[in-house]
Amino acid sequence: MKIVIVTNGPVPYRIPALNELATQADVDLHVLYCCGREPNRDWNLPPIEYHCTYLRERITKIKDRYIHNNPDVIPALKRLQPDVVITSGFNPTHLYAFLYAWLTRIPHISMTDGTYDSEKALTILHRWARRFVYARSKAFLWASIGGRKLFESYGIPLDRCFRSCLCVENTKFSQSEPLGADLFDFIFCGRIESVKNPHFAFDVALAAAARLKRKTRIMYVGAGSEEQALKKRVASCEDQVEASFHGFAQQEELPQLYRSSRIFLFPSKWDPWGVVANEACAAGIPVLVSPHAGVAGELVIDGQNGYVCDLDVSLWADRAVELLTRPDIYRTFSERSRSLVSNYTFADACAGIAAACRFATSTDGI
Repeated sequence: MKIVIVTNGPVPYRIPALNELATQADVDLHVLYCCGREPNRDWNLPPIEYHCTYLRERITKIKDRYIHNNPDVIPALKRLQPDVVITSGFNPTHLYAFLYAWLTRIPHISMTDGTYDSEKALTILHRWARRFVYARSKAFLWASIGGRKLFESYGIPLDRCFRSCLCVENTKFSQSEPLGADLFDFIFCGRIESVKNPHFAFDVALAAAARLKRKTRIMYVGAGSEEQALKKRVASCEDQVEASFHGFAQQEELPQLYRSSRIFLFPSKWDPWGVVANEACAAGIPVLVSPHAGVAGELVIDGQNGYVCDLDVSLWADRAVELLTRPDIYRTFSERSRSLVSNYTFADACAGIAAACRFATSTDGI
């Protein structure tokens, strides 16, 4: 079974699952990448052990999004002659690949990391494109319950939907040692941009300091346009909050950084999933998350391994203080984080893709 996946670019949380997929006895995998690396991605990538082709880069930036337009995906598909084509989005490149599969009667699979909530604001044109593609796809791959709900909203039967979760290498995060004995109270890991809400995280650290009647410590891991404004705020509150700015971290650095902190703050205003929560849970850290992240209610369960809270600083500070002052609750939440994230593995992600492809190429997928 020759599988071709058309996707934006290589990402560290997908490569290991695709490496595993390529080892399946009945699978011949080839990935067509729109680019080698999007301009805002500085990852060190794990080794790629499957066949892949990097298309000639044609990228247009619209606001914070990168739009890929690679017409050479068509001759690449003609050369590879796949048995099934998977596309992971609705950039022009993905649509070219879908149209090629549809016109040549090759089974097509739609794959999404998005959710019902993350696509609420789509235009009529975007929704029409999805209806057109979904009506002509054989199977569907979702990364979260929100993604499954998205497919359901288009009337797609659940027996044609398969889960391929987003995950990290859990053991690396659970076995790493902290950087030192003096732990940070909080860690914020992500782009320091408005949508990720880094100032809210600082407000929580400030409010927690007032409640605890001591200075709190927060580590920021990441970089972005809000960084300088945030540092100015930090400088004016040094007697209440000690903030450390680590900058962008490579994958190999992250386990130690998480293990050096006690609570992960994830106050995102919008996030279809949030692999950073996988990292925190694998490190055994309770998570405070907004309801606007896909992990909320699925990987992070309110009252079990963290709290899902509306963006209210006072509420977040109360939850944080409870975790910082109640070792019994903290220990229970920490163990539950590791337990929940154990269901998100590269083997599971690989199995979902393989199952969808077998279904799409079988008579059942007609």
